[in-house]
Amino acid sequence: MKSLIAAALLLTPPAFCADCIPFDQAPKHIGETHCVTGKVVRVHASRKAHYLDFCEDYRLCPFSVVIFSHDIKNVGDVRQLSGKMIEIHGEIKEYNDRAEIILDSRKQLSGQAALLPPLPKSFDVEQRGHFSAGTFRSKKGRATSKKKQTPTLPIEIPE
Repeated sequence: MKSLIAAALLLTPPAFCADCIPFDQAPKHIGETHCVTGKVVRVHASRKAHYLDFCEDYRLCPFSVVIFSHDIKNVGDVRQLSGKMIEIHGEIKEYNDRAEIILDSRKQLSGQAALLPPLPKSFDVEQRGHFSAGTFRSKKGRATSKKKQTPTLPIEIPE
């Protein structure tokens, strides 16, 4: 009996899946809290944020997801979402005449995206993963020299 109940729970999609709307319908629901679903075509990183794009040309796409740099540690390695179907929950806001959801917590994701791995320890938001924060190396071969002072002209004192 318990195995039948467990199997039914596994085969039944969660209630929020039925309420997900396709990403192209998101502009009709600005100001509302919804689940939006779609396939992430690419993940774009800038200095201030990461963007999940659902269209080849993001400028023509009606919806996007924004993860600000200060929230990336709470979400995980969003670079892994490229090519995956995701379900994101949150308030649909308008920005530059397009709909968007700001992703600031891993809890907003469900489906394949819910299994997002944490960021690698060497990931640095400012350098997009190329450098580790807190490492300092001085430049080699750089000689330090003190700037020579220019001599002052003698002052003539009349006798």
